[in-house]
Order: sequence, then structure tokens, then C-alpha cells
Amino acid sequence: MVNIETIKETYPLHWLVWNNDHIELNRLLSTNQYDKEQHDNRGRTPLMLAVTLGYKESIQVLLNNEVNVYTENKDGWSVVQEATGTGNPEILQIVLARRDYQRYCNRVDGIPELLQKLKQAPDFYVEMKWEFTSWVPLASRICPSDTYKVYKQGSNVRIDTTLLGFDHTNWQRGNLSYVFKGQNDGATMMEVDHETRRVYIEHMKLIDDENVQLMAPSEEGILARLTNPIVTTYVDTDKISFERNKAGLWGWRSDKSEIINGHECKVFSASNVELITKTRLEHLSDSDKNNARSARTPLQSFLGIAEQQQEENSGAACSEEFSHIGNPSNITPEEYFDPDFELNGRDIGRPKEVNTKIQKFRATLWLSEDYPLSLQEQIMPIVDLMAISSTHFAKLKDFIQMQLPSGFPVKIEIPLFHVLNARITFGNIFGMDQEVEHVRKIQEGTRTNCVVDDICFEAPLGYAKLGALDRTQFSIEEEDDLLQFAIQQSLLEAGSEKDEVDIWEALRAQKPSRPTTPNMTTDEERQLQRAIQESLELYRETVEYLDDDENIHQRSNNGDGTINDGPSIEDTAEQLRIALRLSEQQQIEEEQRRLLEEETFRQVLELSLTDK
Repeated sequence: MVNIETIKETYPLHWLVWNNDHIELNRLLSTNQYDKEQHDNRGRTPLMLAVTLGYKESIQVLLNNEVNVYTENKDGWSVVQEATGTGNPEILQIVLARRDYQRYCNRVDGIPELLQKLKQAPDFYVEMKWEFTSWVPLASRICPSDTYKVYKQGSNVRIDTTLLGFDHTNWQRGNLSYVFKGQNDGATMMEVDHETRRVYIEHMKLIDDENVQLMAPSEEGILARLTNPIVTTYVDTDKISFERNKAGLWGWRSDKSEIINGHECKVFSASNVELITKTRLEHLSDSDKNNARSARTPLQSFLGIAEQQQEENSGAACSEEFSHIGNPSNITPEEYFDPDFELNGRDIGRPKEVNTKIQKFRATLWLSEDYPLSLQEQIMPIVDLMAISSTHFAKLKDFIQMQLPSGFPVKIEIPLFHVLNARITFGNIFGMDQEVEHVRKIQEGTRTNCVVDDICFEAPLGYAKLGALDRTQFSIEEEDDLLQFAIQQSLLEAGSEKDEVDIWEALRAQKPSRPTTPNMTTDEERQLQRAIQESLELYRETVEYLDDDENIHQRSNNGDGTINDGPSIEDTAEQLRIALRLSEQQQIEEEQRRLLEEETFRQVLELSLTDK
């Protein structure tokens, strides 16, 4: 077993954190002689160790010395999530404030850099259609979709969107443009509201380190984190494989191709894709735990019908007596810092209560070898730009950055749950399919390009020009509630509240490490489920209406004189389960018919060869 002197020599900062010697820790950090991001043998940086142990003084010293808050432990939990797990609102507040400050600085630095990178690429116009489809009765009618129109000229980018929000049973539509204009000394962002005829202008610039408290989260945001489960979701990519889809009958099968928006595309399927969701509850009160466990509706059970669930508890049972003690298992430093010592399920920090769910699904890709855009030079910088402030595009970015087969992903379709699909399609490149105002197509032999006019990136005449602070601010939770794309309303305010995990985590391509690990139950998932629930209510009402005579007959024939009620939510869920089974049965029958046809064809072929 290692001794104290070895620990001090190998992990000097970790040792001071272990003992919460924040004064000496500050002195060592000020010398800049030690690696502030060093991982110990258990996979923790000094900051992660301090947060796990719940040492506020050491945490503050490390944050003041600008250590990286975007770090994760070996289990994929972020610093913010571990801070939430302590149940200490003060620790969570200072960690969130620094995380949001670092996020803001990364955006202010990153956006001008991306715009300058785009400057070298050819100009273009392209439309990205995002849509959700479902075979659930009436659900498809209210599943959202939107087409994001992307203009690129030099270091200027404009993105138009119309999907703004969800209100009861209707998706709210608007008409917004987000314009980014790159300059040598930075960048300017404009949000153009074409309905109110207002333009909000923001010049991106760094704020002083002393003003980090401007990023402090609200008390409501802190409370929300501490009273809701911690959730992380990622895709296990270890076993993912891409296979070319086949078409045709037995003996005559060939690689499948389809025409998508005028381009011939190879069709691939990604198999063995596992979506893993881990949920932690140890920081919750008993009532909050009960609420979290009972939140699963019959509809959710239906949607998650093929989930596998696992539960695990680490360390001793959680109790209030050591809720603020960072080492309830009494692990010695010699045990912790010895790489050969087995802790046998024990660990520092509050004992974790973890529930793991695994969902399996397949993804489909349509890849074109002759698409007129370059994925790496033109599209990826745009996706990077969008991903800085949009969780949806961040996940799309991770998916298309996987080692995909060669070709441009003209269309991507990913099943969500088992009844919902998400589909992203690129189209109307250069305005070739449908003319676009201020975009002129240029044909040079066999090559097509376009010219995007300057007016696309200017504030329209007659619009009121306002500062960034004049617009209505939205927290990241409100924006993650919607299946929309929007560059965040204010870079200063963006992310100042809790991150939300959403169903687009299915697009994550890291195991398990990934940026900005989210928290709480998927609000975006809840919005989709809410939309489906609304459709199920309509479906239930339709059933009641169609069966009205039968229901009246049943009411009038009850022996005890009571009246039968209409179908309940559980009845509806059961009907949907039956629909799912019927759908699966139909697919099985179709597959059996196909196999029978192939077998018949094979026999006929053999007989014809025998006759000869």
C-alpha cells in the first residue's frame, strides 16, 4: 500500500484537497508549477475530488484559479452533477456560476473563430428539415417539424426558423432570423423578429473575471436541481456497426440506393445502438424520491416498453446523518490513492442511488457521394456554430462526427423510443429546387454554386433596432422544452440555469464522457410525450364518440344500476399496446410472406435449371 509521502509527491494538489488545506492549496496553485487538471488513480481531478468530498473552501480556491469545470469522472458524471449530488446549495451555486462563465467565454471565443473558418469555404444556401413522425393514432398530426434555412456568405451566417414553442395542443409558430457577422476583432449577433419588426443586436465580448457572479444561477434553478433526479444519457458506441441495406429477392439482392432530393444515396443502417440513461436519486428527500419514481405514466410505460432496467446502490445506505460528510465509508488516503487497492463497491462522497435504463434501436443513413457541399469544410462549421448554443445540434454534431461510411449524410433517421422517429434532411441546396430571394444560382459547366446577397445579413429597413438586453430573456430550460433551434437569446444568460436532458441524447456519440452533461428529467421528452398524450386524449374521445351507442347500452344494462365510465388512460395505453403488438405481428407476417416468396422463387429457379 502506498504511503503518505508517495501520495504527496504523486498527487500534491489532490493531497491538499483531501485534507481541505485550502490555504496551502491556493499557494501551490499560484506558483503554476502543478497540473491543475491531473487525474488521480480513481479518475478525479482536484476539483472533482473537492466537490465529491464536499469541501467548499477548496472548491472556491480551485475555481478562483480557473480550473476546468467541464470535467467528468470515470463514471461519466460531471462536476455540476456531483455538486448536485452533495445536496449542498452553496457548493452547487458556485460551481454553476463558474461553469456558466466558462461556457460564455468559450462561446465568445468560439463564434468569431468559427466564422473566420467559414470565410475560406465557398458560399452556399441549404435547408435542413427537422421532423418527427409517428404511427400512434393522431400523434403524427401534432408532431412538430421545421425547416431551418441557412445562408452563408464569407464570414457571415444567417439561420431562419419558424418553430418557437408549444402551447397546450398547438406548436407556436413565428418568423425569426439569427444573423452572425464575423469581424477581425470579434463578431456581432442579430436576432431579427420579422413579426414584431424588431432587431436585437449584440456585440460579443468577454466579461471580466471579477464579474463571474453575473452568471450566478437563480434560487429557483438551484432548488429545481436539488429536488429533481440527476440524469445522464449517452450512446454506447462500442458495438455500433454500419451495414449497407440490401434490396431485391433472394439470389438477386444488391446494395440498396434511393434518390433523396435529386441525389442518389446509399442506404446504411447503424445496428447495436444502445441508449443508456442513468438516474441518481441520493440527493432527494423521501417525498421527492417518491414523486420521481411515481412520475412514470401508462403512456411512458408504453413508450418504454422494451427498456431494460437495472438498479444499483454504492456504499452504505444514504441517511441524513452523513449527508454533508464526504467520506461516509471511512476510506483512508492510503486506500484511495493506491491503484492496486480494491474498494469493493465503497467510494468517497454521498452513497449513490443509481438506476440504469438501456434502450436498443437502429439508425438509418442516406449517404451521397456527389453532393455539392463539403461536410467538413461547409456544413460542420455551421453545425459547430449552432451547437455552441443549441443542444439539439450539439447532438447532431456528435452523431455525424462518428466514423460514418463515406458520403454526405443527405438524410438521417433515428428512432426515438419505439413509436417516434426523428428525421433530418438536407435539401434545396443553392436554391436549385425552389428559388430563394437574394440567392442566385451560378452554373459553371457541371459545377453549381451560388451568390448570397449582402442584404441577407443586414437589419431590414423599417425595423426597430434594440440592444440585446431589451429582448425577452429565456432560460435554457425554457428553450430545451421546445423542439426548436435557436441560437440562445442572450449569450450572457444562456445556460445560466439547469441543463435539461432530452430525447436527442440518442444522438450522443461518446461513452460515457461528453460535454455539458444534462440534469433532470427530459423536458423535451416530456413535451413530446405531452403532445402524444394530447393526441391520445383526442383518440379516446373519438373512440367514445364512435362507440356512443354501445356505451349507452352498457349503462342501461348494468344490473346494479350504476353507469359505466368511458375508457381510462390505462385503457388507452392498453389499446396502444394492442396496436403495437398488431403492428409487430403485421411486420412478422410481411417478413414471413417475403421469405415464402423468396423460397418459392428459389424452388422455381431450381426446377427451371433441372428441366434444362
